[in-house]
Amino acid sequence: MRVVQNEQMKIGEVDISKINFDLKSRDDIPKILRGLQHIYTTETIRTRIFDLLESRVSPKVDKSNGRPGMTLWNILVCGVIRLDLNCDYDRLLELVNHHDTLREMLGHAAFNDTTYSLQTLKDNVRLLTPELLDEISQIIVAGGHALVKKNDEALRGRCDSFVVETDVHFPTDINLLLDAMRKIITLTAQWCDDLGLSDWRQSEYNLRHVKREMRAAQNKKRSKAKSPERVEKNQALVIEAHQKYLDVSQGYLDKARRTLTLIEQQGAGTLIDLVRTKEIEGYMVHAVRQIDQIKRRVIDGEVIAHAEKVFSIFETHTEWICKGKAGVPMELGLKTCILEDQYQFILHQKVMEKQSDDQVAQEMVIEAKKRYPKLNACSFDKGFHSPENQAVLKELLELAVLPRKGKLSKQAQKEEQAQEFVKARRAHSAVESAINALEVHGLDICPDEGIEGFKRYVALAVVARNIHRIGAIVWQQDVTLERRKNKYADRDMPYKLAA
Repeated sequence: MRVVQNEQMKIGEVDISKINFDLKSRDDIPKILRGLQHIYTTETIRTRIFDLLESRVSPKVDKSNGRPGMTLWNILVCGVIRLDLNCDYDRLLELVNHHDTLREMLGHAAFNDTTYSLQTLKDNVRLLTPELLDEISQIIVAGGHALVKKNDEALRGRCDSFVVETDVHFPTDINLLLDAMRKIITLTAQWCDDLGLSDWRQSEYNLRHVKREMRAAQNKKRSKAKSPERVEKNQALVIEAHQKYLDVSQGYLDKARRTLTLIEQQGAGTLIDLVRTKEIEGYMVHAVRQIDQIKRRVIDGEVIAHAEKVFSIFETHTEWICKGKAGVPMELGLKTCILEDQYQFILHQKVMEKQSDDQVAQEMVIEAKKRYPKLNACSFDKGFHSPENQAVLKELLELAVLPRKGKLSKQAQKEEQAQEFVKARRAHSAVESAINALEVHGLDICPDEGIEGFKRYVALAVVARNIHRIGAIVWQQDVTLERRKNKYADRDMPYKLAA
């Protein structure tokens, strides 16, 4: 039985609308909680979000039967807190079990000993899908606009991309092969141990053997010799060390194949057995590819095409990205494009898989205009330029600020020297503040697994950022009201200040 939020309050519980915050606090937690409080206490926003959560979280599960689970409101609160604080599940667990104000937001009384487990938090936060979070974000932005925007005012956007890194180590051919062999050996040895087979009883030694050969090959490449004779001799030693590493890896790979065949012959055909087989065979595919690429590159002297390379065997969606930034020669992850309005709300985001900036410019504007028809201007940097984008964006927007690359024609110079164009282009750099805020609040490195986990993490970060923005706006209103109350507290007035 899962409910959106428990309607019946218990003794000692504080109504969410009555939660008080220390207005002198400069920490992130009170502001994000203030934003969540505003969402909860605004009936139109709360109703729309609760309806979405109820219909989209596990839609095939009957929420009226079964044991009680986390309320859908608590799932959203935990997900938002995790991203806004850029914390892992361990810190989130500590906060939801021991942070008084957060527990009040979750609906727990001061003397309520209800606690959460680590796996409960992980399993429930993962129920939020990227599509659901995107719809929630639209509702939140609409609520934020109601606080600061006039009804007939147009929206002006600014669009840019940045890299969200994946949680991977620096990839080389030999250490990727080690990753694959480590998983093959450990998974196969564990399976044999469960079945009582002794084929891999020396698996720990086998793993050390592979790693020792990898280190030997790695160290041979570090020579700084400059004489032709010494360089030629060292190159021969490098090839010899890599060949030995490949031979050892291939030997254990062949042994693992024989073990899988033996297990299959013994009648292992359950669903769990099939999953185990598929997992090990997946790592075998990675090992075979890395053995082939090391042989071609080191021994045969071939240059491996970039498209053939994989930069992580665990997060296979990871890309090698060079944006040309000073001091940052490359980044490992995926580019993410955001479109922010003048009120610092993020209107739309997109995870770019093997796409460049100029390939997503049109899509960003089209999708943003579907959600917010009043968007009539948007600025970009030169990376988004293409002749097609120039033509299409001018039809979609009243003002498309898309600087061209290279030498400009007289017509292009006239367009880019126009007062509105120059003003919008100068304001475009403010999008870097939004990017920095996202990186500080979670989008520096994505710890979640898989491409779906990556997209969910990005979408949840955008929701958290928009809620934090609402919290900052309402917080400033609270501070202003408090100052007015203090200023006029000693006056003898026949009326009270409006809240």
